[in-house]
Amino acid sequence: MILKLIVIRTNNLERLAKFYQGLGLSLEYHKHGKSPFHYSGIIGETVLEIYPLAKGQEYVDSHFRIGLGLDNFDEIIANFKEDNRTFIMDPTDTDFGLMAIVLDPDNRKVELYKTH
Repeated sequence: MILKLIVIRTNNLERLAKFYQGLGLSLEYHKHGKSPFHYSGIIGETVLEIYPLAKGQEYVDSHFRIGLGLDNFDEIIANFKEDNRTFIMDPTDTDFGLMAIVLDPDNRKVELYKTH
C-alpha cells in the first residue's frame, strides 16, 4: 500500500500555499473537472492538495497533523524562526530522530524531521 493523496482545506489558499512552499514543496495552481482552483504538489509518491473550505464547511480542521522529512532541515528551521513561525517544539532529539513541530497558518501541527 502507498499513500496517494492528502487534501488540506483552508480559508486562505495563498497563505497556506506559501507555508508549504517554505518547506520546499513546489506547488501548481490549477483546477480539473468541476473542482475549484487549488494548489497541488508532489511529496514522494503522494500528491498534497490545498483546497478552499468545502461547501458548508465553516472552520478549518486544525486537528489534522502531518509529518515531513526534510533534507534541508536546518535551513528551513532557521528560515521559519526568522519568519517568526510558531514552534510547538524546537528541534529536539527524539526516538524518531531530530524533529521540530511548527504550526501552519491554520494552526495545524506539522512535524518536521531531519532526514540527512
